[in-house]
Amino acid sequence: MPEPLKKTAFTKKPKSSEVVVGDSVTFEAEIEKAGLKVKWQKNNVDIVASDKYIIKADEKSHSLTINNVSTEDEVVYAVIAGTSKVKFELKVKEPEKANEAPAPAPETPAPAVEEEKKDAPPADAPAPPPPAPPEAPKDDIGLFLERPVDGEVTVGANIKFVAKVNGASMLKKPVVKWFKGKWMDLSSKAGKHLQLSETYDRHTKIYTFEIHIIQAKTTYDGGYRCEVSSKDKFDSCNFNLNVHEAPNTADIDIRTAFKRTGDGTEEAGELDFSALLRKSSFLRSVNRETKPETGPDVDVWDILRKAPPSEYEKIAFQYGITDLRGLLKRLKKMKKEEKKSEAFQKKLDPAYQIDKGQKMKMVVEVANPDAEVKWLKNGQEIRVAGSKYIFESIGNKRILTINNCSLADDAAYTCVIGEEKCFTELFVREPPVMILRPLEDQMVMIGERVEFECEVSEEGAQVKWEKDGVELTREETFKYRFKKDGMKHFLIINETSLEDNGHYIVKTNGGESVAELMVQEKQLEVLQGVADLTVKAKEQAVFKCEVSDETVAGIWVKNGKEVVPNDRIKISHIGRVHKLTIDDVVPSDEGDYSFIPNGFAFNLSAKLHFMEVKIDFVPREEPPKIKLDCVSGNADTIIVVAGNKLRLDVPISGDPTPTVIWSKGDKVIEQTLIRTKPEPGAEVNDDVDIISEAHGRVHVETFPDHCVFTIEGAEKSDEGAYTVLVKNPAGEDAATINVKVIEVPDPPESPNILNIGEDFCTVQWETPKYDGGMPILGYILERKKKKSFRWMRLNYELVKELSYESKRMIEGVIYEMRIYAVNTIGMSRPSQPSQPFMPIAPTSEPTLLTVEDVSDTSITLKWRPPERIGAAGLDGYMVEYCKGASEWVPALQGLTERTSCLIRDLPTGEKLTFRVRAINLAGPSDPCTMKEPVTIREIMQRPKIRLPRFLRQTLMKTVGETVNIVIPFQGKPRPIVTWLKNGQPVDPKDVGVRNSDTDTILFIRSAERRHSGDYQVKIQIENCEDAATIQIQIVDKPSAPQNLKLVEVWGFNTALEWSPPQDDGNTEITGYTVQKADKKTMEWFTVYEHYRRLNCIVSDLIMGNEYFFRVFSENMCGLSEKPFTSKNTALIQKTGIAYKPPNYKEHEFGEAPKFTHPLANRSVVAGYNATLSCALRGSPKPRITWYKNKVDLSGEARYRCFSKQGVLTLEVRKPSPFDGGVYTCRAVNEHGEDETECRLEVRVPQ
Repeated sequence: MPEPLKKTAFTKKPKSSEVVVGDSVTFEAEIEKAGLKVKWQKNNVDIVASDKYIIKADEKSHSLTINNVSTEDEVVYAVIAGTSKVKFELKVKEPEKANEAPAPAPETPAPAVEEEKKDAPPADAPAPPPPAPPEAPKDDIGLFLERPVDGEVTVGANIKFVAKVNGASMLKKPVVKWFKGKWMDLSSKAGKHLQLSETYDRHTKIYTFEIHIIQAKTTYDGGYRCEVSSKDKFDSCNFNLNVHEAPNTADIDIRTAFKRTGDGTEEAGELDFSALLRKSSFLRSVNRETKPETGPDVDVWDILRKAPPSEYEKIAFQYGITDLRGLLKRLKKMKKEEKKSEAFQKKLDPAYQIDKGQKMKMVVEVANPDAEVKWLKNGQEIRVAGSKYIFESIGNKRILTINNCSLADDAAYTCVIGEEKCFTELFVREPPVMILRPLEDQMVMIGERVEFECEVSEEGAQVKWEKDGVELTREETFKYRFKKDGMKHFLIINETSLEDNGHYIVKTNGGESVAELMVQEKQLEVLQGVADLTVKAKEQAVFKCEVSDETVAGIWVKNGKEVVPNDRIKISHIGRVHKLTIDDVVPSDEGDYSFIPNGFAFNLSAKLHFMEVKIDFVPREEPPKIKLDCVSGNADTIIVVAGNKLRLDVPISGDPTPTVIWSKGDKVIEQTLIRTKPEPGAEVNDDVDIISEAHGRVHVETFPDHCVFTIEGAEKSDEGAYTVLVKNPAGEDAATINVKVIEVPDPPESPNILNIGEDFCTVQWETPKYDGGMPILGYILERKKKKSFRWMRLNYELVKELSYESKRMIEGVIYEMRIYAVNTIGMSRPSQPSQPFMPIAPTSEPTLLTVEDVSDTSITLKWRPPERIGAAGLDGYMVEYCKGASEWVPALQGLTERTSCLIRDLPTGEKLTFRVRAINLAGPSDPCTMKEPVTIREIMQRPKIRLPRFLRQTLMKTVGETVNIVIPFQGKPRPIVTWLKNGQPVDPKDVGVRNSDTDTILFIRSAERRHSGDYQVKIQIENCEDAATIQIQIVDKPSAPQNLKLVEVWGFNTALEWSPPQDDGNTEITGYTVQKADKKTMEWFTVYEHYRRLNCIVSDLIMGNEYFFRVFSENMCGLSEKPFTSKNTALIQKTGIAYKPPNYKEHEFGEAPKFTHPLANRSVVAGYNATLSCALRGSPKPRITWYKNKVDLSGEARYRCFSKQGVLTLEVRKPSPFDGGVYTCRAVNEHGEDETECRLEVRVPQ
């Protein structure tokens, strides 16, 4: 197959050049995109800029200048941009001698194409030193190291194309074929003007294949192909040859121009007229002196083909063609018709098409069942090899079966029988590659790696990747990487940027899949903030926060200054958690602490409170005291996050040590007393309820100077007002603390989808039932495709409202949405997905709304479909009309699927405006409205008959044929149609007439002679009318001639005379047919055909015979049914003595059957047809019966009997061992019978 065309990055390529030693040369190139990396190479080695090599680059323009050129610079160069590579050559020649006139250096063709001149260089010219052999240029694509490239040559010059193949990895020599066009194999055309050669370099292991075209002609112009194959590898390359005419046409000698292609003798070769006649410049030069050029070039062959033979000499003289005999030979070849095949009863079809992997059968039918055929593929005979090709011979059918067709079987096939051939082409079509698993949408951050994956139905299939409709290629920077793994295909983007946003499409020849890539800038989320701390001396303070990106680092500051870690202060970063730990807290550690993430303009702050413990010397009796700010009576509120631990240290004082009682409402919390000895009066009342046990989830610990209230894993039920009561004999004190438990909100309800458009929709939702105890900060939305499992986040900034417009969706794809609610604690669980929905949009408006017809009460409108329909399809059209500025009224009940409609029952004379809307699932489109209102009133149109051209002359039909005449007309309102025959109305029982709004039909089922005449059709509208006349002539065969007479008989001649027939069949008599018959045999022989006269002379009659004569009349329908036979006979008298014939006894030819050649015993192989033959004589022809083991074989389908010229044959089709036995042939006639037998042995192959 031809190599697919590849997209190149170059808009201008450097060309090969030739310079003199010591000069400078510049190669220039232009690339399509600015910014691509461009490299220059010499013999596949990168060139570095220096004084010798000057490399310049200006956006898209690049150049390489080589200074002080030497013979060592005569090598192959290349320029590389992206994945495109262009090679070119530098030719270096020695400076010419002083006495020789300098000549401009001709431009050398591209590499691997050399134009050889006919004239050899002068003998005294200095031979340039041999250049260093360049390395074989590398080409990593396919099998070619060097591919033949396009070339140009003038008529009569020579040209060479070169192809090189690397044989290092090949076990045997590759097979190379050269083709012209699609299937013309040039190996069969090798000769004087075409030579093929090949060489092999043992050192480099490179095969070089060359094709030399000598003395090129214009017929050599066109496309060529080089194919190379080795074992299971295959590659091909296309190239073009342009043949230009010689520039100096004025100096052409007519005698040399018309010289034949041979060695000079008259019949040495063929005159190439096609090449000469295509040279319009040559013809103009021949006629320059005799006829000025006044018009465009003409195709002389076209004139010759259409001209009569009498004009050939005139045309040859006019256009300067001198060899008239060669001209006539060429024309005779062109006009020669193809002979009917004698070897083939049915040939191959011109072409066959089959899917890859299927079985193909080619069948021909031969005239001779015993003929042997040969099958050729691209001119090479097909040999039996394995089960690929199967040859079958069934009767006169020859079948070639090709199993498991591949692209290598796409070729030209020939079936050959002797000297006859029939041709066909087989086209192997690859089945469409389907996408089994589509692409999925992805959302990433800037700089992350993205990998799109899809799975196709065929391993190794070719796919194409596109981004927003632009095909993706491998760039120099490896921005995109393409990977295959069996049936899986991957598109990899290493580092994403904002420019990578868009829709990515993977395409096969059987479908496509689309996915969206959303690249977002990095946003840092705070998962856990820094909390305020209150600690005592020598305790540990730990500030902790958590952010969404574990790679983000940061610093801790205290009162605006960075915290420096030491033995007491430690800073850690583990995953997403950042910690600041202060051991052995001192008063100087109190202050504002903040965490500032690197690269983000915000910080997380908290305060550290230092609590001093003071020891006051008080009297022995001291009332208890709770040292809280809320003692004044105002309840303090403590906020804790659900699931976290709440610990309250409440300082107390009193002497003796007071008893602490914690309660929530009427329920008391049991506490653990930590004291040295029980104090009198410190017992807890026995009549109160206990919230939890001493070491449960909610518990209290009492110390001499403070008490600790702890809630492990706070829950919503722990929320409320807690009272702490301290008392001793000196008194009591109480304080109230409010605990508020906050958590993430409940998920919102399932969102509703509103206002669906082509690539957008509006999402609406309600607030969650429970906000988690904190106000809702916003919402986060996600969407996914219906069949996908990957949710994509749509917003990084929280949505404050309860609706959101989602954009950049793909029309026709089913999506689902879900919502997260966010408060200061975090995100809720996701809501239930929305109902699946599909982004669709109404179609564009219909176009070209026009009025096709209008009457007094109806109108016919016509329009064209919308230019854009979309994924929702098109359900139909809604047609409306209005009067003035009134409301639009539907013109039809429901929708119409057609692009035209007839609206009835409209008010006559009203001016109405019409419009059309296209309707689909998304709703109505914009209307297409008529610019001006239409008046509902029929416009009179004058009647006019449009008589077909063939009815303007007499219409002739034979008796019994059907007459069906359709005559179109125009006119409004519907005209009145009248048919007349010879001035009288037609009889409806005899002739059928049907009329419509636009035509009238005259119909006669079976024509008779009486239907002939002049038929006139008239159409009339009010006072206007039009008419047309049709002449119909019904013809029949004539009657026989009349009055046939024998006027005279003399010698061996007879003169006949007759009268015309009484009935000429209603048409002209075109001639007569005269026949004679010997009275003895009465066998009639034709003497004259198409004879026009009424008399004739019949000659060359046989002496002594007596003849009858008869005459048929003839017209355009044929001969008359009956002839007129002469009543008298013509006796040809004998001359001389009368001869009396002797009487002979009739010979008896009867003979009993006798086998002249009996049957012979045979041994055959099972599965192959076998024949048994013998020879027989006998008269009359005997009746033949075949037997097997004395059983008659007449009704058996497995056996066929043949009899030809006395040779009897019994064919046994594909015998098996069961068919072995004794076969007998018996012949019987009225004179006797005879039989012969043989034994047939059937062997089974081992």
